[in-house]
Parts: sequence; C-alpha cells; structure tokens
Amino acid sequence: MTEEAVKPRVRTVRTSKSGLKFSISSLLLIIFCSFLLVISTFIQLNISHLGIPAEIFSGRDLKIQDYIHTFNLIPQVPAVMFIAALLGRKFGLTSVIIYILTGLFIMPVFALGGGWQYIGEYGFGYILAYIPAVFLTGTILKNGFTYKNIFKALFAGILTIHIIGIIYMLIIAGIRHEGFMFTSGWILAQSGIKIIYDFIFSFFAVLVAKYARLVLWLYM
Repeated sequence: MTEEAVKPRVRTVRTSKSGLKFSISSLLLIIFCSFLLVISTFIQLNISHLGIPAEIFSGRDLKIQDYIHTFNLIPQVPAVMFIAALLGRKFGLTSVIIYILTGLFIMPVFALGGGWQYIGEYGFGYILAYIPAVFLTGTILKNGFTYKNIFKALFAGILTIHIIGIIYMLIIAGIRHEGFMFTSGWILAQSGIKIIYDFIFSFFAVLVAKYARLVLWLYM
C-alpha cells in the first residue's frame, strides 16, 4: 500500500478522536455499557493478599493463614471508569444515567434492589457519584490516553466516587442517628482498602477501553 493511500485512513482515525458519533451502533453500545454496569454490580471477585493480623500482639500463636486476608471486590468502579474511557464524557454520562434511572424506576438493578426509595440506602451516594466521576474522567481522557492523563483521570474519578459516597452515607447515618462504630466500620468497608483495588483494576479497565476505542473508530 502506498504512502498516499495510508494517509487518508490515518487522518480518518485521528479526526475521530473527538468522540463517537451518534448512530444506531453507538446507541447499542451505550445500552450495552449500561448492561455491563448491571453485570458488574452482581460480580464478586475474591482477592487474597498478605496483611498484618489484629492479633499479632495478643500473644496467640499465629499460623500462616492468619496473615492472609481475603477481600471481596465488586468491580462497579472499574466498570464506570471503563465506560467513561470507552464512550467518552457525553455518551458515558448517558449510559450511567440510564443505569441509575433503570434502578430507581424500572428494575431492581442495584446491589440491594431498586425503586425510588433506594435513595435512602447508605450506598446510593456511591452510585449517584458515578455521574460526576464519568464527567471528570471523560473530560481528562479527552486530551489523550497518555499514562499521565490516565492516572489523573483515575485519581479524579475514583476519589470523586468515594468522597461523595462517604458524604452521602454520613448524611443518611446522621438522619438515622447511627453511632460512630457503625459509621466508621461502614466507611472502612466501602472506602478503605477498596480504593486501592479500585485504582488497580480501573487502570487495566481503561487500558482495555483505550484499545477498544481504536477498533470503534475504524468500524463505527
């Protein structure tokens, strides 16, 4: 293939970096990503890692398995980062909003069910935070998928989800007059070590989205 024949093809791919164009194909992709978010809600990854047990100074004889902790990760946040990276800001927001509206008014697609009353659940703030998280992540990645931009996008998106999720939970806990032990334990479970795993899995999710976009630019 001559150099002249290659240039138009390369130019087409480059100009498509402004984002996917609305079409039947992109609409199906938006719906697919909403469904992907539903699937990620009900997937649980069991991750084992080394850790220091709380009983280390208790004088009790510890075994090897006492130093191994198992963490159950529900990969919703990596799925959100994948959607933001794959679809971009505008279509990513559309996909996430479809997921939220479906859970509130159509089907119980959230982890603990659904319905408009779900806004009173402690964890709904994390779900609601998907909207600004996708906006920030998509905005940063619009400037390119360099490692610097990826890390900036993940930092902004993931921290937005956890910060808003924690604030929302504190508001609900305050309304219900929950005690400190319950509140701190809940926050630690939802936004403790989970943040680290969210960063790790989201990084690989964005890399997959990066190369998936190249295919979409060529065939959509």
